[in-house]
This record gives sequence, structure tokens and C-alpha cells, in this order.
Amino acid sequence: MKILTVIGARPQFVKASAFSRAVSEHSGIQEVIVHTGQHFDANMSDVFFEELGIPAPTYNLNIHSLGHGAMTGRMLEGIEAVLQKEKPDVTLVYGDTNSTLAGALAAKKMHIRVAHVEAGLRSFDLHMPEEINRILTDRISDLLFCPTQTAVENLKKEGFTQFPTEICLSGDIMYDVALYYKEKAATQSQIVSRLNLEGESFVLATIHRQENTDNPHRLAALVDALNEIQKDQVVVLPIHPRTLKILEQNGLNLQVKVIDPIGYVDMVSLLSHCSMVLTDSGGLQKEAYFFGKYCLTLRDQTEWIELVDGGYNSLVGASSEAILNAYHKFREFRPVMDVPLYGNGQAAKEILKKLLE
Repeated sequence: MKILTVIGARPQFVKASAFSRAVSEHSGIQEVIVHTGQHFDANMSDVFFEELGIPAPTYNLNIHSLGHGAMTGRMLEGIEAVLQKEKPDVTLVYGDTNSTLAGALAAKKMHIRVAHVEAGLRSFDLHMPEEINRILTDRISDLLFCPTQTAVENLKKEGFTQFPTEICLSGDIMYDVALYYKEKAATQSQIVSRLNLEGESFVLATIHRQENTDNPHRLAALVDALNEIQKDQVVVLPIHPRTLKILEQNGLNLQVKVIDPIGYVDMVSLLSHCSMVLTDSGGLQKEAYFFGKYCLTLRDQTEWIELVDGGYNSLVGASSEAILNAYHKFREFRPVMDVPLYGNGQAAKEILKKLLE
């Protein structure tokens, strides 16, 4: 069996590592990895392949730094050429990026089966490019691997039981990875000592969503809130090059501990040691839950609504006042993560088992 996996962004590298480990345990399966190049910075791409043990991509399309239409179109063209050459049995795509949609669309037009990992997620906000990507990818996929029961119910409400597709509750592949690397990070990462944070209380924050970075008013409010929190405890902010450039263009001065993009093992170490997470990332919301940390989500909606319903996450948007109020309310709160919201850490094996069927 030949599986063609399309990846291009940091969270997809992480998820792909779990699936590649599952594949390595089976003979007779060939995985062909296509890296679109969507995350092209070496700190955000190469390091993930190295430390996560992902096989080197068979193809690197090197497509990046373009608008959504141009990027998706170029990816569609490049992936189509690879599919024509490789002729896989199934094309596997992850999440909600331009790479995801391009991979699914290219395969479907060539009548190659499409499997979508993280299917059924909805923020119900069509202003988000990611929401458009995930809805369209779900609609043309043959196998829909849902991380949660909420995702399954979303698809049922949208009529997917009437479509020629199969809905599978697989659990969350990110949970597989978190469990695998939690112990490794304790011995392999020195980032906490390198940042002089040993014994210190600190907040871990990230900002990268276009709804925040491309809106000067939202971005300014986020900067104000983070700078205010910094007066109470250290805020560690690994920053995307694009976000840094926009901050500079808008004359916004972050007074927190800004660091370069980091690899997954270092991120796990920071998650293990931080007191709280503030993020607009979808993946980091879940990872905060995996590591028992309360999360303030810097967005107006989230696809991980079960975290909000369960009291593990607060949606604070980009209001400085709302962020600070929630920060002080939950500063000392340590949620008990005793509900298996995301499966049992065997999602990759469940996905591979279903593909082999």
C-alpha cells in the first residue's frame, strides 16, 4: 500500500511524526511525504523533521510567501504532478492549512481516495481562512478522521451521513505526540535553563493567526495585555517572523521575553514548566490541556469547544480588559485534566488500521 502524505506547516509536522512511527511498524506500507514548503524558515521546518524523526520529504515543493490564492494554486499544480508520478492508494492530509486543501483537491480530481485527519472541526467563523480550508477538505474527503465526538456531531449536523464518505472517531493524533515527547523533553531540552527561567513562574504565549496579526487594533490590544502581564510574571513569546515584521511595521513594542521560533521538544518543555498559556493557536489550546495548564484563547471562537465547556479554556478574544480579567481570575487555577476528551493516545494506529482496511 502506498500512502502519500501532504504537510507544510509546523502542526502538521508534529502530527505526521506519530503517523510515520505507526507506519514504520508495518511492512508492505510505503509512505511518500510531500512538503509544500508553507513553513520555509529553517527554525520552523527543518528542525521539526530532525527532532521528531520524520523521514526526509520525498518531495519539497518550496512554495511559500504568497497570497492564499497563489499559494494554493501553486501547491495544487505541484501536488498533482507528484500524484501523477507516484499513483498512491490514498492521499493523507492534516488539519486546515492551504497545503491541506491543495492536497485534497489535487487527489480528488484524480480520483485518488482522500483521508482527512482532524475532520469535523468548526469555529463557525468564515472570516478565518482555516475554517474555509477545513470545510472544503471535509466535503471532498473519503475518510474523515475525527479527533472528538464534537467533531463527529458537527459532520452529522451538516449532512455528511448522506455523502459517500466514512466518519471515524479516531481520537486526537496530537495527544499521541504529547505523550511520546513529554518524557523526552525532560532530558533533551535545555530551553528553561537557557532562558534563565528555572524556578521562575512564567506564561507561555503565541500570536500568529491572521485575524489578530492583520488587524492593527486587535494586535495593539494583545500587545498591551501581554506587556501588562509581564509586570506580574515573565511572558515567553516564541514569535513567527511574519508576526515580528507586522509588529515592527505598526510600531508596537513588546516588552516581554521574545524568542525565535522553537522546535517541538522545546515547546513541550515550556508547556511542562509554564503557569498558563495564552494563544491564538488551535493546536496549543489542546496541548495546554494535555499538560494540565489553563489556557486563555486569544480568539473570538474556537474549534475546540469542549475545552471551553469543560472549564479548561476561556475565549477572551483580543480585548485587553477581558484578557487581563481572565488572567487574574485563573492565575492560580490548576485544572484537573481527568476527562479523556481526545482519546487514549492511539489515534495514529487507529487511522492506519482503518486505511489498511
